[in-house]
Amino acid sequence: MNTSRPFARSRHDRMIAGVIGGIAQRYGWNSTLLRAIYVIASIASVAFPGILVYLIAWLLMPEEGN
Repeated sequence: MNTSRPFARSRHDRMIAGVIGGIAQRYGWNSTLLRAIYVIASIASVAFPGILVYLIAWLLMPEEGN
C-alpha cells in the first residue's frame, strides 16, 4: 500500500472527476475494479448515497498537481 501519495483527484485516470481514480492511485488499487465496486454498491443502496458521497468527494478532494 502506497500511502506516500497525496490524497487528490486524478488528472489522468478519470471518468467523471477523477475521484475514484485518485483513491485507486493513492492505495495502489485497480481503478476499473474500484469503479465497478462503487457502482454496484451505489445501486445496492438505491444510488442516492453513492452519488452524494461522490459529489462531496469531488468538492473536497483537490486535483493532483503536475
